Amino acid sequence: MSFPEANILEVDLSQKAIRKKVLDGDTHRLYPGGSSLGTYILLKEMDPNVDPFSQENILVFSVSPFTGLPIAGANRITVNTKSPLTGGIADSQAGGFFPAYLKGNGWNSIVIKGKSDHPVYIYIDGDKVELRDATNMWGKVTGESERLIKDDLNEDSIDMAQIGPAGENLVRFANIINMNNRANGRNGTGAVMGSKNLKAIVVKKRLGLEPVDRHNFMVLAREGLEKFKNSRGLQLFGEHGTDRGLINHHKNGFLATRNWKSGYFPEGAENITGTTMTRTILKKRDTCYGCPIRCKRVVEIEGKVDPLYGGPEYETCAAFGSYCGVTSLETVAMANQLCNMYGLDTISCGGTIAFAMECYENGLLTKEDTHGIELKFGNGEGLLAIIEKIAKREGIGGLLAEGSYRAAMKIGKGAEKYSITAKKQELPAHMPQYKPSLGLIYAVNPFGADHMSSDHDTVLTLPPESDARKNLALLGIRKGYDDSFELDDEKVRFAFNTQCFESAIDSLSLCQFVWGTSALYGPNDLVLLARYGIGWETSIYELMEIGERKINMMRYFNAREGFTKEDDVLPERLFEPFKDGPSKGRALDREKYENAKKLYYEIAGWDEKNGNPTFGTLKKLSLGWLIS
Repeated sequence: MSFPEANILEVDLSQKAIRKKVLDGDTHRLYPGGSSLGTYILLKEMDPNVDPFSQENILVFSVSPFTGLPIAGANRITVNTKSPLTGGIADSQAGGFFPAYLKGNGWNSIVIKGKSDHPVYIYIDGDKVELRDATNMWGKVTGESERLIKDDLNEDSIDMAQIGPAGENLVRFANIINMNNRANGRNGTGAVMGSKNLKAIVVKKRLGLEPVDRHNFMVLAREGLEKFKNSRGLQLFGEHGTDRGLINHHKNGFLATRNWKSGYFPEGAENITGTTMTRTILKKRDTCYGCPIRCKRVVEIEGKVDPLYGGPEYETCAAFGSYCGVTSLETVAMANQLCNMYGLDTISCGGTIAFAMECYENGLLTKEDTHGIELKFGNGEGLLAIIEKIAKREGIGGLLAEGSYRAAMKIGKGAEKYSITAKKQELPAHMPQYKPSLGLIYAVNPFGADHMSSDHDTVLTLPPESDARKNLALLGIRKGYDDSFELDDEKVRFAFNTQCFESAIDSLSLCQFVWGTSALYGPNDLVLLARYGIGWETSIYELMEIGERKINMMRYFNAREGFTKEDDVLPERLFEPFKDGPSKGRALDREKYENAKKLYYEIAGWDEKNGNPTFGTLKKLSLGWLIS
């Protein structure tokens, strides 16, 4: 059976033109969806060096042929564009039901070009696609604009990906939100959408994608369900969510605290960890299309937090909790709600506020700068006030809406040492001092520091007979470790191989919590998913190549924008020993890190002088067209 074609919906907002394009199956197989399809479209259709906020920038939403199949984890969507935060490729995934509904309407990708002369939203009902006026939704928070759009269409059976006021105000780390609580986060994709005067993409709720071999496909689906029922680890993950691990990070001394000055948060870690959330403010667990794990949090605090806006995950609890020295789970939940209402990335928002707090405590920002807010670590009320100011670009919020890197450049006086960023993007809450190969990926990753772009060092401390270690063996990774701290040659190979695999997962629009190496299914199951789901006879080798191809396309995109290996750097603070807690004295080893980075370039086939793909590497990955 040939690989399916891809239906691409192109919407030119400047021309008010709507077109259908079809990508042939052979080409689609090389770039099957998600990150790979989105990056392919950008490289084919967008000139280099465009302003991210100009109408020449292109915004691409992509799913895959798997999206909407009746199995757990086939429910992700990727947004790619030129990032206003990093200046390079943007890559952002989200779950929920919107991806499955988009595919149910017959579309693999939506390509947004140009800029509307007034606020609009796109309504998709199969092949019927409309541009509709969104003037009365502009300026509204996500929950309110969702209600207004449903009223405008006189239709409840819809879902939407939308921006809030932060995207409209071009906050450089604005998100795109669906279900009012699922985010295409990081990289500022929501700001690009706002720059185009596009409020939302709305889809009719349609499902019904059928596997080509239903019998064997459903056997595979049931096997996953049985594994979930028999796995206490996966059940605990569902019960307490991603935030379950926060307390262990603290106990090990590697919970990023007070803008990464420490890894230890004794005054607040117990308050903001997942089991505490389950016991106190959790209203219910939510899920994405087809998934039994139900890891999403929905919290409620009467008069303060509306369950419409979901609940905080681990990264959010760290970013607004330990990063900022805030000990109140209620405050963290309120901060999460504000971000989902306004459409803000919680990691960059929390990281930028933590940066501002350290600047304030060191006299680089004053009470006059903050309009009376005492922006000290631990000030929860100040945290919430600053989030509102960032979303609205009011006062100091206008400065912080640029992200901590640009804010530091404007503040000067040494403020840059307090900006904990890679490629101008704030680091997520997994510390390279504890997970050094992940730190390597933070540095070399094309779209900035990201904790989902490779497997974490800690998985290599599991027993060889564990499912995760068996899955890693299928990717050529067999060496285990007693602890997570080593950064040797095998760790570099581990980082590269798992980066390629997770890149493939993102290119197939699958959830890493279901299809990653430490999840419900494994690499061999992914081959079966392809066979039974869409009739694609593939192999682990081809899947890894898809992931590697995507990484190199992104690296090439960045090279067009002027990026070199000089951009593959980590904050100096990571190389400074901790002064307290269980991790006292620990730091990232600079010599080992630099040697690891050099070896990574060699393994990846990147030029040692500039860190970009060689012609031979591009040819090997069927990317010679980028040069020719």
